[in-house]
Amino acid sequence: MTNIKKTGLGNVTPVVPSSSGERSPISTSQLDVNISVTDLYTIGIGPSSSHTVGPMRAAKRFSDLLQSTKLINKCARVIVELYGSLALTGHGHGTDIAILVGLSGERPSLIDPAGISPMVAQIRETNTLNLGGTKNIPFFEEDHLLFLKDQVLPEHSNGMRFYAYSSEGDLLITEDYFSVGGGYVVSQDAGDRAETKGHNIQMPHPFTSADELLKIGQETGLSIADIMRENETTWRSNDETNEFLDRVDDAMISCIQRGCETKGILPGGLNVKRRAFDLYSGLMANPERASRDPLTVLDWVNLYALAVNEENAAGSRVVTAPTNGAAGVIPAVLKYYQRFCPNATKEGSRNFLLTAAAIGSIYKKRASISAAEVGCQGEVGVACSMAAGALTAVLGGTNEQVENAAEIGMEHNLGLTCDPIGGLVQIPCIERNTMGAMKAINATRLALAGDGTHVVSLDEVIETMRQTGLDMLSKYKETSQGGLAVNVVEC
Repeated sequence: MTNIKKTGLGNVTPVVPSSSGERSPISTSQLDVNISVTDLYTIGIGPSSSHTVGPMRAAKRFSDLLQSTKLINKCARVIVELYGSLALTGHGHGTDIAILVGLSGERPSLIDPAGISPMVAQIRETNTLNLGGTKNIPFFEEDHLLFLKDQVLPEHSNGMRFYAYSSEGDLLITEDYFSVGGGYVVSQDAGDRAETKGHNIQMPHPFTSADELLKIGQETGLSIADIMRENETTWRSNDETNEFLDRVDDAMISCIQRGCETKGILPGGLNVKRRAFDLYSGLMANPERASRDPLTVLDWVNLYALAVNEENAAGSRVVTAPTNGAAGVIPAVLKYYQRFCPNATKEGSRNFLLTAAAIGSIYKKRASISAAEVGCQGEVGVACSMAAGALTAVLGGTNEQVENAAEIGMEHNLGLTCDPIGGLVQIPCIERNTMGAMKAINATRLALAGDGTHVVSLDEVIETMRQTGLDMLSKYKETSQGGLAVNVVEC
């Protein structure tokens, strides 16, 4: 098939050469994009925000485009091409399933995870897809969903190209989409970056860097959480923002509980046993253990992160925070605050999520949260940084201490590669979330022990992360072509 060149993708830029001699498709900053708390946390399904949630949204968007342009009436065939990291690790991440479900008109935020397998099974058994939920068309997966493992679209390593054809074989329309991390999907529309609308509006406290955020706090006397909260009024009322934050909180804690109560083997073929159930059972059966071992609290934090990421690996309902691969870090630290920190409150949990979102938005604007762009430093590293700053804030830290904690959280994740065995979000991803949560808590303690002054700024460490991602060989960026993915025998 002849590929059709597309241009005009807003702030997604062509690849640039790295010092290693490779071409690394790193997107430029999104300084002109207003990012809401609803963009940092989305309730969806596992196992991957960039490889599952993003492709499902892209497929849904393409089916919506066919309906809005009335082309669906003429459409008799759809072909989807996956490129780069999506092609290389797509089967392990469920990208094929996401595309089928998205083309069927389903959204990751609304679909019942239990209904996905039956829907996909029917498509594969009948070789028929209900496009947009309104029109049945033939769909033979081996011919209509192509994994082009040796090709990369120049704009981004997570590229997708959709084609719609008439019954006569005429090309009706083609669209390129790029899953740039955290479930964000970028297409030709420069404003088409998330499900939140109105990115070109003026916020009361705009900021594109940690330095600007701190200056706003110094000038207004507001905490980082309150700065973020006032910015959110651009989109909705304060009560509506609180309702959203409470839903996210509830979804995170519910995910922890489900993970603690579920045992068995994770899907995918690696035969990874769920560990959260046994750890939870042991902790519950021996409550006096904490009186003898003061580090028992760490077992609980490990448990929380394991529970979430085992649920994610199973394709269950999780909160993208800021990605699915790193979905366990923020819930684990939030649950730690709620259970083990004195004077924890519901408002404190809201401030935790707002502070984390403010920090995460800077990473999205100035660097990346996509492992396919910068390795796992952009996922678990960013989640660790967000959680560290958030915990510092709700434990009474100043804005400067919050920024310090966030910087520490990233500084000690720099260079973290993404090398999932078998392309599955299981090894080392699940354990890596426990380490991210632990680092976040320790970063908080270090920051609170100081006065907020430090040598390396958060902005400097974010830029360092971006540059490190540029220099990182592509095989260490969610391709399963390097690291543990090739040095561990799959069994």
